Amino acid sequence: MIGGSAGNLVEWYDWFVYSSFAVYFAASFFPEGNVTGQLRNAAVIFAVGFFIRPVGGWLFGRFADRNGRRAALTLTVTLMSVSALLIAVAPSYDTAGYLGAAVLVVARVLQGLSVGGEYAASATYLTEIAPRGRRGFVSSFQYVSMTAGQLVALGLQLVLVNAMSEEALASYGWRVPFVVGALGAVVVLLMRRTLLETDAYGEEREFGAERERGRLRALCRHKKEVLLVIALTMGGTVAYYACTSYLTGYLVDAAILTKETASLVSFGTLLVFMCLQPLAGALSDRIGRRPLLIAFGVGAALGTVPLMTALPAVTGAGQAFLLSLTGLVVVTGYTSITAVVQAELFPTHVRALGIALPYAIAAALFGSTAERVSRWFKGHGIESGFSWYVAGCAAVSLLVYLTMRETRDVPLSRQEKASNEIAARA
Repeated sequence: MIGGSAGNLVEWYDWFVYSSFAVYFAASFFPEGNVTGQLRNAAVIFAVGFFIRPVGGWLFGRFADRNGRRAALTLTVTLMSVSALLIAVAPSYDTAGYLGAAVLVVARVLQGLSVGGEYAASATYLTEIAPRGRRGFVSSFQYVSMTAGQLVALGLQLVLVNAMSEEALASYGWRVPFVVGALGAVVVLLMRRTLLETDAYGEEREFGAERERGRLRALCRHKKEVLLVIALTMGGTVAYYACTSYLTGYLVDAAILTKETASLVSFGTLLVFMCLQPLAGALSDRIGRRPLLIAFGVGAALGTVPLMTALPAVTGAGQAFLLSLTGLVVVTGYTSITAVVQAELFPTHVRALGIALPYAIAAALFGSTAERVSRWFKGHGIESGFSWYVAGCAAVSLLVYLTMRETRDVPLSRQEKASNEIAARA
């Protein structure tokens, strides 16, 4: 379970480190122009990773279905290590001109490919290794590890900002977190070399059907499930952004909290949020997946606007913590079980691809654009419109949750399906 989910920790650590340390390294690669222009160039390269994710989802989803979950997990974490190391050693503009910027682009492409495949490979692996009746609990550790990655990155950021001067951070200090990320990926790689393959994949490989495993043609026979993954991801990914990045940014931009205090609030709420994931996952094993998804959909659709309307009235860190935590408690209904629900929708021979491709498409369409949508509303003087956008996305997902089938008792392997049939006849 640890080996299957640890890659997410490194992946989201790298993802968070790039965005949070861009303010320090942007001038090293784009010296011309003002600070805003430098950050814009760094943000454009950051966006490359989002838009390459569907390609990574397709490549590694196919790879995991054809060559095994263990092989895919090993390959994605290798790419993680290489991409982090490339950023850590990328030459500055003063040393090699725009070669450093080119290295950044290559690193972000590799990160986009790896994160596109890591999510699906780990979701599939965690779900397939879990005993029946414990899938929700085991697969919830995917978001535990993803959140842990953000916490490690945020913690390291707080340490470096307080231990180093701004000049030192801009000169060489920003490279430290990328070195840490590369070393962390190597540790995960060593862990994953000893992982066992899942029984479900082993059965499928023995069964044969080489032409079916991991093929887009085979996945096209499950169009309803593909659209379902996109729709159920839509509301969750936008709501998660609203309760984390947007809320923290608003508190800082409105001068309600200092950047340091807002970071501490974010750290505290994410820590509680991480601890909630296994509890909600275990609950879904008892009452089903749909009740949690519906609770999230109702809470996000009806509660987002009141929650964001209350932001201007915040007067301290305590109120900010409670507001942020309230939103994340609601979002837990989605994050804790999204991996297992997606895995339970598809048969073994296209399970990884069925998760990877539509999830990556949804993340690119809604996750990567959430910040730009919020800035568009703010730029047109209607910042409150973003809260209605989030509520609308959640409402669309809620309609899907209300009409989808329960997936908790779906068999994931041929042996499990045969056992169910025998039990039914008995």
